[in-house]
Amino acid sequence: MNVGNKRILVVGLGKSGLSVLRWLATQGARATVSEIKTASELDPGVLHEAKELGVIFETGGHQTKTFLSADEIIVSPGVPREIAPLMAAREKGVPVLGEMEVACRLTDTPIVAVTGTNGKSTVTAFLGSVLERAGLNVFVGGNIGTPFIDYATSGKKADYAVIEVSSFQLDTMESFHPRVAVLLNISSDHLDRYTAYSHYVASKLSIFQNLIPGDWAVLNDDDPALRGRMPDKGAKILRYGRERKKHRHAFLEREKIKAFIPGGEITEVALEKWALPGQHNRENLMAAVLASLALRIKPSVIQQAADTFRGLPHRQEFVGRIGEVTFYDDSKATNVDAACRSVAAYHGPLILIAGGRDKGGDYSPLAPAAQGKVRKAVLLGESRFLMARAFQGVVPYSMAADMQDAVNQAFSCAMPKDAVLLAPACSSFDMFTDYKHRGRVFKEAVERLRDGRG
Repeated sequence: MNVGNKRILVVGLGKSGLSVLRWLATQGARATVSEIKTASELDPGVLHEAKELGVIFETGGHQTKTFLSADEIIVSPGVPREIAPLMAAREKGVPVLGEMEVACRLTDTPIVAVTGTNGKSTVTAFLGSVLERAGLNVFVGGNIGTPFIDYATSGKKADYAVIEVSSFQLDTMESFHPRVAVLLNISSDHLDRYTAYSHYVASKLSIFQNLIPGDWAVLNDDDPALRGRMPDKGAKILRYGRERKKHRHAFLEREKIKAFIPGGEITEVALEKWALPGQHNRENLMAAVLASLALRIKPSVIQQAADTFRGLPHRQEFVGRIGEVTFYDDSKATNVDAACRSVAAYHGPLILIAGGRDKGGDYSPLAPAAQGKVRKAVLLGESRFLMARAFQGVVPYSMAADMQDAVNQAFSCAMPKDAVLLAPACSSFDMFTDYKHRGRVFKEAVERLRDGRG
């Protein structure tokens, strides 16, 4: 991909945008950044490094003339495709690519790609641990951790790149071609970015668009949006679900996952030491087992990885205890379906902390998920009043001013053996920089409460 002396516009100065700028600087491109935030709102360290790279800046809004004068545009996943300057550029014929699409054009490393509304970070990390345990050299990143372009431009050569892919990243893909593509589930999310749920579904399904014979597609057969889906162009399909069915390649049976690929023997993965709670995490493990078998990983290696994997931060993470009350951080539960799954994973009574930036979803499924299990909900953030309507007459609730207030209220109404669960069902951007920041603030609030500083 030749960008030397070209006018390249990078839209959005986040983590992936900065990685793109670093690469452009090595290629002799004339780079410009267009950022909706003002300079004072940007991360000072990111801003300083970008300036050191000699980048031209346009902050505090997007100017259409800047977009129209570019030879190529590289857009960050957080930028909506439908903003007027991007649409004008496309109409003029200016190529518009995403960071991950650029990375795909710069490397020939075989890709294992994971997407889904929920669980994709966990499955990506677990698959990485399986391949590493098998003695392979693996890059793990994408939408989780390190941007793919950092690897693609590093000169390193891994055996596989295991990458998490969001719908926003898929929307800007053209040549993206995974050898194994895993689609875990699809539920209502990001309706603030998609005009209809069907558009969001189409975005997720596009992970299969470039598969060819010899590639593998792994799908959740229990998911209504995926059941019966057939990727084009002859890719081999592996389906999984909770119950044994004739067409399924993985299922649950007597505290074991049983899985096979066509022509292979049945592999059993015992669940006794699997540490992640909830039925949804067993589904995630089934997907990872099938992907591992497709890559010809030995069953003993898969079992060892399952026995030792402890999950990721902010995903049903045990935070600590105060007296007989336990605290769990599932800040990554950024949509309603994820929050419902999180609540379902716990057997005892819960105090639920939820709320955040509203993404246009329907909160009504929270009420039946919480009924009989959630003793009280403590709501905060922009969506708290919308969420309260869903709980009205079903679950008692109260409003919190901030995270410390929410943790204090939750503990004050908790009884011995109760658990306090942060499962927001919303994104974090009303009060926090991201879900990780929200999780850290939750943990700090619990620590202050434990120390008597709450």
